[in-house]
Parts: sequence; structure tokens; C-alpha cells
Amino acid sequence: MQFTLEDLEAALRLVHGQMDPTPQYEWPLLSARTGAETWVKHENHGPIGAFKARGAITFIDWLRRTHPECPGIITATRGNHGQAQARAATRAGLRAVVYVPKGNSVEKNAAMRAFGADLREHGQDFDTAKDEAMRVAAAEGLFPVPPFHRELVRGVATYAFEFFRSTPPLDTVYVPIGCGSGICGVIAARDALGLATEVVGVVAAGAAGAKLSVEAGRLTETDSARTFADGMAVRVPVQAALDIYGAGAARIVAVGDDAIAEAVRLCFAATHNVAEGAGAAALAALMTEGGAMRGRRVGLILSGGNIDTGWFRTILAGGTPRP
Repeated sequence: MQFTLEDLEAALRLVHGQMDPTPQYEWPLLSARTGAETWVKHENHGPIGAFKARGAITFIDWLRRTHPECPGIITATRGNHGQAQARAATRAGLRAVVYVPKGNSVEKNAAMRAFGADLREHGQDFDTAKDEAMRVAAAEGLFPVPPFHRELVRGVATYAFEFFRSTPPLDTVYVPIGCGSGICGVIAARDALGLATEVVGVVAAGAAGAKLSVEAGRLTETDSARTFADGMAVRVPVQAALDIYGAGAARIVAVGDDAIAEAVRLCFAATHNVAEGAGAAALAALMTEGGAMRGRRVGLILSGGNIDTGWFRTILAGGTPRP
């Protein structure tokens, strides 16, 4: 999946029609702790508090152009994708049905409903909810939005496009992996711009399917995806995404929930920004690899800040949420 500069410039114009660019800063306290010149791309400052808003804008625009008769969309999520799709779909006058697993984040569920989603609970994890959403799509006459699609990646790539164009040359960028649109967008923007930046994917140790798949050279499912970093809680990697980050990423790093919680605390102390689990995973990976990154210029994708209050309270008290 490749994009030209013209493809990404067009996506950027479309995205900026509905949201402002997000900022990127070099934070001295983070740099002091990591030993690297540390730049953060703040996707937590977007209109849903996460990077997914961008892909939804380009996807719904594509859907309206290619399927003008479509009355609405149906999809599955742990939260940020669902908020993004509900926001973009309802702004375009479409229905938005969103499936989540039972026991999903109460606060993310509330946000999805506030953006206009018809929220439905099904199954015990994201992958089960996704299968059900795709199954009922035809029966309800709704367009099934998969977790990975060319138009989602084209929109998501705009944050990397902004990041690369607004910072000094970055040696390495760390990106969390759920279903893969984020890391594939970073790889696409890097390649379109002709940069040499290495891209490092980050997974939760309890949901390491992407890492296991790259190492095995084939799609590898896991039996469970237990992590409080719900944006990365995926059992079944997406083959189309794996094909891209398997070839385009320098490596995939797994970080435990304790390390992610420590990164949430450090992010708040050093920048006074709130990061959800997936949003702090890049910093956790940098801390894990700190010695190798010392003296380099490193980018971190703070992919979202939508963490439930109870979990954030536990983390600030020095604990780690146990989902």
C-alpha cells in the first residue's frame, strides 16, 4: 500500500477541513529521562482525543463518493475507532452502528454514544465483536467498516505527514500497533517523503500477535489479548497490515502493562498530558530501548488520551490496572 505525495496532500486538505493539525513538541524532561532528544506527536489533542479521527474523515468521504445510496455504517471497536466513525458518519448524515465487547470502557462507550453511535455490546473481546458486526452488516443494509482499509490508512498517515514535516529529521519513530493503521500510515508517509527514519512498532506483551506474526513470517493469532492498553488489545492481526509493517518496520517491541503504566505516569509528570495505555506504549518502548537510543532524535506517537478515570487514578497512585 503506497501513497504519493499528492495522495497525502489531498488527504491532509480533507482532514484539515474538519480538524486542526495536532502539535508536536520536544519535551526537555522526557529527553532528560530517555537520553534521546524526544519529540511527541500529540494525537491526544484531536477532536476525539485520538488519531482515529483522521482515518474516519477520509473513509466516510470515500464512502459517500463511491456508495452514495448507503444509509450508514457498522463497525467494531474498543473505543477510539468507534468515536471517530460515529463522528464522521453522523456529520455526513449517516447512521453509525458500533459494536463493542462486553465490559468495554464505560467512558469510551459514553463518548461513542455522544458522537451519535448506536452502541451494541457483544462477546468478550474486540475480535468477537468485530466478527458479529461484519456478520449483521448485510442484514441491516449498512456498510461494514473494517479495522483496516486503504482509506483509513490514507487519513491516518496525515499525522505522520505533519510530524515529519514539522520536526528536525527523526532517527526513529515508535508507534503502537492495534490493527495496524497507525504504523502503516507512518511507514506510508515516511516512504512518500523519501526519509530514512526507522519505524519501530510497539505491542502489549499480553497482546503480542503482531510481533509474533512478524517473527514467524505468517499471521499468528493469540488465545487472548489481556492488557489495559485497550487500543492494542487485538488477538488476530490484520494480514494486509502485517504485509506492510512486516516489511517496513525495523522491529516490533513488546512492553508489559507495568511498563506502560510507568510511561503513563512519566508522560503526565513530564508533559502534563494524559495518555491512555496505547498512547503511552511508544514511550514505554523507548524507555526499554533507552541505551540504544541515547543521543539520537526520537519521535513518539501519543496516539490517544482516552483513559478511564478509575484506571488513571490507579496509575497515578503507582499501580497498574488489571483488566
